[in-house]
Amino acid sequence: MDKTETGYSRMLWRFCNLCMCIFFTLATYVQINDPDAVLWMVGYAIPGSLCLMISFKPNVTEVMLWKCLANLHLIICSAVVAMLGWTLYRQRDQDIFQQEEGREFSGLMITALWLLLCRDSGRGPIGAVRLITAVALTLFPFVTWLYYYLNEELRSAWPSHCKTAL
Repeated sequence: MDKTETGYSRMLWRFCNLCMCIFFTLATYVQINDPDAVLWMVGYAIPGSLCLMISFKPNVTEVMLWKCLANLHLIICSAVVAMLGWTLYRQRDQDIFQQEEGREFSGLMITALWLLLCRDSGRGPIGAVRLITAVALTLFPFVTWLYYYLNEELRSAWPSHCKTAL
């Protein structure tokens, strides 16, 4: 891989992290009127901050404090995802975005996948697989959010605290 390719890859990686920082910041904001807002706001603010750090300094993922915070958050997200996943499985509901647990599950899955993707990304060049995955994962929440925002029928069954934030 030549230097220009590495430079473009690194720039795209930083841009994806900036976009994910924006997503996590929006996710933090929309929790403001949720019954358990503080818990979810912290849950999204931490990865948002970690992404912001990567967007400014990609090799920050090699700093011990960043690693510890990311790993601890990843462990907590994984545990909650497992519990929510089991709840959703038992309910056998097909449309998980219509369930509070389904939306929480999806948000935490995005968080966990992104933190896994970021781990050790500062060690060397960003590989093509990581970069393609990053672009796809970056686009997914924004496209999904836009789709649900434009389609009022899908949002009609949501509780009021989910409808009024944005």
